[in-house]
Amino acid sequence: MARGSKKSYTSKQKRQAHHIEESAKKRGASSKRAAQIGYATVNKQDKGGKKSGSGRGKKRSTASSRKGGRKGGRAKKSR
Repeated sequence: MARGSKKSYTSKQKRQAHHIEESAKKRGASSKRAAQIGYATVNKQDKGGKKSGSGRGKKRSTASSRKGGRKGGRAKKSR
């Protein structure tokens, strides 16, 4: 598999990365950087791909989602 290939991601992971990418664009990141942020966050949460051959039994970490939620809540509170 070529480097940068998104083949090992499930449809759910791709969808999550796309949503994260959209919010990064709203915050002012370029399209390329937003895509990098999206997949980096999904990798951090899921510890890599989820399809067969990518290892099994890895727990999901939601730390980055929690951090983003806190940041957004604080920002709204200060408005």
